[in-house]
Amino acid sequence: MTGPASASGAGTLRRRFIAPQRGDVAPACFQHPLFAGFNAYKEWMTAPDWPGIDVLNAGMSVPDRCFVAQDALLLDDGLHYEQRIRQGRIATRLHNWHDLFNAMIWARHPGIKLALNAQQCRHIEQMGPVERNRAQQALTQFDETGIIVRVRDTSLLSAWDQHDWATLFHTHAAHWRDGDIAVAAVIGHALMEQMLVPGRLLVGKCLVVQGEDDAVCIARVAEAIRAGDVLAAPTELRPLPLAGIPGWHQRQDLGFYAQADYFRPLREGRSYRPAMA
Repeated sequence: MTGPASASGAGTLRRRFIAPQRGDVAPACFQHPLFAGFNAYKEWMTAPDWPGIDVLNAGMSVPDRCFVAQDALLLDDGLHYEQRIRQGRIATRLHNWHDLFNAMIWARHPGIKLALNAQQCRHIEQMGPVERNRAQQALTQFDETGIIVRVRDTSLLSAWDQHDWATLFHTHAAHWRDGDIAVAAVIGHALMEQMLVPGRLLVGKCLVVQGEDDAVCIARVAEAIRAGDVLAAPTELRPLPLAGIPGWHQRQDLGFYAQADYFRPLREGRSYRPAMA
C-alpha cells in the first residue's frame, strides 16, 4: 500500500514526508533497531544503485504475486491498487524509498501483507473504490505504521493502558532488554521511510500478542487479520512512541519521557483491547 507516511514527529503527521535522496542516506542509518529484522535486504538499502524489479522479485516468496513497475500504462487499467495486487501485480515506483520498503515487508512478512490485501479487497467490493470505512482506515494505518508487539506477561500492559510512559519504558527497561516485551515485527513501511532522517520521534500503531515466539505471534496476527477478527477500526491500534523503547533513541532519561507533545497522555474514555492470546 503506497501513500503518505502517517507516522509522526510528535503525533500524527500533517504533511507529506519527503524522503532524502538515496545518496544522502548514510548506511549507518540502517543500524537502528527498527531495521533489525531486515538484514537479508541490506544491499537493497545500502548499495549505490536502486534494486531493479527483477531483484525485488528474486526476494519474493509469494506464489502468484510479483512486483511490477508502476507507470502510466499500468495505472490505465482502472483498477484499485489493492485489486491489482489480488490479480498478482504489486505496483512499485522505481527509485522510491517508500515502495522499496513496502517490497521489503512483502518479502519479510508475506502472510501479513496477503491478509491485509484480502481484507482491503473485501471492503472495496462492499464500499466501492472511492469510499472508505473505518476498517479500511485501520488496515491502512497498520500497513503504513504497524508494529507487532509480543509480550510474555500481560501485566506489563497496565502502564501502556494508562499511557504511563515512564513506567512502561524506564521502570520496565529490563523487561524490554530481556524480551519480556518486544517488537516482534515492523510492518509499517512508512515508519522505515521516515527513519531515514535520524532522530525523528516516530509513533507506531500496534497490535499486541501474548506469547514466547515472535514468528508464532506474527502468524497469529496474520490469521486474525485474514479472519476479520482485528482492525475493524483505527481505535484498536495502540500508539507506541518508538523513541521510548530502550536503545531506540540516544536520550532516554525521565525528562525525555515527560515530553507530553510526544509521550501523550491518555485521552479521556480511551481504552485498548487486551493482548491476543
